Amino acid sequence: MIKRKVLAGIGLGMTAALALSGCSGSPEAEGAVTLQMVESLTNPARTALLEELIAEFEAENADITVELVSPPTDQADQKIQQMLQAGSGVDVLEVRDLTVGPFSTNGWLDDMTEEFDGWAGWDDLTDNAKKVATATGETYFIPYGFYGISLFYRTDFVEQAGFDGPPEDWEELLEQAEAIQDPDANTFGYAFRGGKNGYTNAVLAISAYVADDIDVTNAYKLTNGDSIFSAPEAQDALEVYFSLFEKASPPSSVAWGYPEMVEGFTNGSTGFLLQDPEVIAAVQQSEAVSEEQWNTAPMLKGPSGKAIQPLATAGWGIAEASEHKEEAAKLIQFLSEGDASIAFTEGNSLIPILNGAADAEFYKTGAWESYLAMNENPDAYITAEQPRGAAWWTEWGEKADAEVQQVLIGQLTPEELLASWDAYWTEKWASE
Repeated sequence: MIKRKVLAGIGLGMTAALALSGCSGSPEAEGAVTLQMVESLTNPARTALLEELIAEFEAENADITVELVSPPTDQADQKIQQMLQAGSGVDVLEVRDLTVGPFSTNGWLDDMTEEFDGWAGWDDLTDNAKKVATATGETYFIPYGFYGISLFYRTDFVEQAGFDGPPEDWEELLEQAEAIQDPDANTFGYAFRGGKNGYTNAVLAISAYVADDIDVTNAYKLTNGDSIFSAPEAQDALEVYFSLFEKASPPSSVAWGYPEMVEGFTNGSTGFLLQDPEVIAAVQQSEAVSEEQWNTAPMLKGPSGKAIQPLATAGWGIAEASEHKEEAAKLIQFLSEGDASIAFTEGNSLIPILNGAADAEFYKTGAWESYLAMNENPDAYITAEQPRGAAWWTEWGEKADAEVQQVLIGQLTPEELLASWDAYWTEKWASE
């Protein structure tokens, strides 16, 4: 039986107490195992689907019970870190490309190479999935799917504003978002991300503006070895990007993170949203936006007609402190195979990890067409790898978010922000 814990409003101290208390309040039957599983990118529909899949796993493995812990998304990675630091109470956890570096550097993740030696499922994984799973020579997580940014847009807003179609580049986005903006009618152009991980969209804009000179093996570098933040074009990108906040976004979006920006689009108040394909499912469930009122468009290009698509992913890993690594690996293998994997990727609108799964009709129509368009035009929509595995990635995100906030409230100029980001990465690379 799944026992679900939702850590809404629980402080870190209470989280640690939960972790230290172990997996279950009642003694296990002899030979039985209870796994505590913690997700990060929590939303109700996703959690419900995950519970269904876990129930199927438990039905096939009567001696294993899974407790699912579902913290609020904006607090989840911090809570997971606190639980890992406690060294008890976590068996299976959601590992993101944003957290694998610091989590593994601190010794909190199990290298699952031994547990997955001989796993038949390896042969079914796409090349990208295999590459991610073994990128460092260790196996710290098995990806459950891939994310790819696209532009969600209100087709009716765009048409009413007098445009023939969605914007293709950042300047066109600003133009259309300004035209849509009507605060008196509670209609805003763009769902700006000013809160947690808000820096990521600023980096997307900069990357598009320096696309001709970017190092695709390290998307924070130019081909000459300098950081992308040192390029003159980066200033042009931020001028457009921060204008989106000043001229075409709700004032409250200064603090919007993932949940708020998605809600801003799904409740019908904003015209544009930059997000991953998992949001497709959320918009489809919206009662405020009908199927005819929205669609997705390819990523926004820079002046050279190119965009940079970061390879983003997350998956399931095992805590180094787990006393049930064999059973934890069994659960991850179940979720990474066949019908369970397909159900999770389609249910969350993710790019699948299994060979041939992307050929399903599910991925060929509607909002998925923009992703197909990008895949069919790789010279314009260039896939590049950000240095998300760096041990200091969490530190970087906190610094970058804080400085974006300072720009939004007038305490820092975009020029000062770029100088700070350039100095940070230059110093980190020099110390490697």
